[in-house]
Amino acid sequence: MKKLLIISSLAVFFFSCEKEPEKQTKEVVDTYFNTEVKDPYRWLEDDRSEETGAWVKEQNKTTFGYLDKIPFREAIKKRYTKLIDYEKIGAPFKRGDYTYFYKNDGLQNQYVIYRQKGDEKPEVFLDPNKFSEDGIISMGGGMSFSDNKEIVAYPISVGGSDWRKVIIMDVASKEVIEDTLVDIKFSGISWKGNDGFYYSSYDKPEGSELSAKTDQHKLYYHKLGTSQKEDEVIFGGTPEEKHRYVGGGVTKDGNYLFITASVSTSGNKMFMKDLTKPDSEIVTIVGHTDNDLRVIENVGSKLYIMTNMGAPNQKIVTVDASNPSPENWEDFIPETENVLSISKGSGYFFAEYMVDAVSKVLQYDYDGRLVREVTLPGVGSAGGFSGEKEDETLYFSFTNYKTPSTTYIYNPASGASEVYRKPGIDFNPDEYESKQVFYTSKDGTRVPMIITHKKGIEMNGKNPTILYGYGGFNIPLTPSFSVANVVWMEQGGIYAVANLRGGGEYGKEWHKAGTKMKKQNVFDDFIAAAEYLIDNKYTSSDFLAIRGASNGGLLVGATMTQRPDLIKVALPAVGVLDMLRYHKFTSGAGWAYDYGTSEDSKEMFEYLKGYSPLHNVKKGVQYPATLITTADHDDRVVPAHSFKFAAELQSKQGGSNPTLIRVEIDAGHGAGTPISKTVEQYADIYGFTLYNMGFKELPNKAVLEEFKK
Repeated sequence: MKKLLIISSLAVFFFSCEKEPEKQTKEVVDTYFNTEVKDPYRWLEDDRSEETGAWVKEQNKTTFGYLDKIPFREAIKKRYTKLIDYEKIGAPFKRGDYTYFYKNDGLQNQYVIYRQKGDEKPEVFLDPNKFSEDGIISMGGGMSFSDNKEIVAYPISVGGSDWRKVIIMDVASKEVIEDTLVDIKFSGISWKGNDGFYYSSYDKPEGSELSAKTDQHKLYYHKLGTSQKEDEVIFGGTPEEKHRYVGGGVTKDGNYLFITASVSTSGNKMFMKDLTKPDSEIVTIVGHTDNDLRVIENVGSKLYIMTNMGAPNQKIVTVDASNPSPENWEDFIPETENVLSISKGSGYFFAEYMVDAVSKVLQYDYDGRLVREVTLPGVGSAGGFSGEKEDETLYFSFTNYKTPSTTYIYNPASGASEVYRKPGIDFNPDEYESKQVFYTSKDGTRVPMIITHKKGIEMNGKNPTILYGYGGFNIPLTPSFSVANVVWMEQGGIYAVANLRGGGEYGKEWHKAGTKMKKQNVFDDFIAAAEYLIDNKYTSSDFLAIRGASNGGLLVGATMTQRPDLIKVALPAVGVLDMLRYHKFTSGAGWAYDYGTSEDSKEMFEYLKGYSPLHNVKKGVQYPATLITTADHDDRVVPAHSFKFAAELQSKQGGSNPTLIRVEIDAGHGAGTPISKTVEQYADIYGFTLYNMGFKELPNKAVLEEFKK
């Protein structure tokens, strides 16, 4: 009966939506290589129109009307709220006379930045919770201090947008000392001495700032005491050579500015400017985008460069700044069979390797000699080991799917480490198990997956399971702890993460095996992961949900349209779902390295159309229960992807499974989301998932009783 009521309410909703905006919703037809493609919901791309706003409002009304009827949704919210209400403190870092650290008392929407001088009592330095009453204004990146540590510049984000404002403040008095810089996007802040800093941005686009295309990035220099209108363009902006991502960084000694320039999310050019000579030219180190490279350190004119040029798993080379081109590079830390990332502190380099997606850390001195392998607390993900050369101790974090992130203090001279801060969360990891398995994908490729759950659950095919994946942009999924996952696993849920091709777990070749005309490999890997879980009785199709965000949202969309029979619930979040037009919005054209575009060739167009979730919804097919999630201020993957996909699914869904979209207001792609919104989102996602797996009450009744208290 409830299902009939839902269908009836949706039918009323669709009827009401079809009334007047015929002039807005008239069918658009695009032609690609003599092939016509209909786009009936093109009008939903206009995020500023009244029609789109009304559509979002009505969709949210329908969605929350459905979610409000789930009997245990509020219990999930209360449990998540209780679990996450513990003190969280980041590793300290020293800047000038002060030691700084980030801290959240428990349920604060944003972390507060404290500072401490010597043994004095810590004081609040910056409290982003006071930027706005509802917590929607957040820090949009890290603080950057002038060389003398007397001035700090920090970015803020409003509503989760990638557009930033930069505030410049006197460190001693905590007073803002000049006008706020605006319209800054995809930028670091790198000081040139104490007089000013470099930052990056685009010209403000015509049309909507949240969806209009931005593809001409520039590096600027801001001199303190001057207007932003006077800021000098250092690199970029020439019409004959577009760069979508440009960045600049000054070496610690202030002698060099290194500039990176990219046309996509993979591969970059590298340029250098000698700052000791006021009129020096910008010198090209590498003038193509075939590889990734960045300068990580210098000692005088000796440069240390990390690159995958001729080394798909990354290596570090050295070269003299007087002649820095690749033919003069010498290997410093050579490539190995495992993927390398690097950090530095206390006069050492720390090479972190991914071995089947888990961490191994080696410590090197500046002559390239191996000092030791760092002893880690277990099997999982380690990060940190960064600081100033003069620091006598460093800090690192360690986590995995059943170990809350714990901070350790590390002595680089002896190799000894000990717990610095352990979180006080109400969670016993001994009650859970997490293991890595390897399964075979469609073409015979061996793929790793980590499966985590409470000990002692019965493998009877009836365990509610979430399979998570990403598979793109050379980004690895390494083990990490999440309170949200605990809430799921407390209910007997299984949480599985597959390390798909397209990611960065096994280097550049693994990445390339999931790009462009090989993108189907990613979906095949994910489908094979689901089949492994079913074949081994972890779960069954009736109790399996798939989830992913951004590029992972594409993964879920493609999987649910290719294999709707395989899963019970689909949870695509902030997904790239229109593969024919993704490059038309914001910085989407920069994703072409992974995807290709519908304009590249007839072959590429047909391949994209063959898996694009929006274009592969078929009328009359019963699709899984679907909860699409997005946000109105997402200017990275614009919400139009989700809007159009939801409308297409709702118009063609062949069964009684609900097809809903949840649009978060005053939020973006994910970063900076207030804790209060995060708690509500997960209560809705988990409530929807369990409810559509047939649960009328929470599986773990003991925890339910705890909720009632």
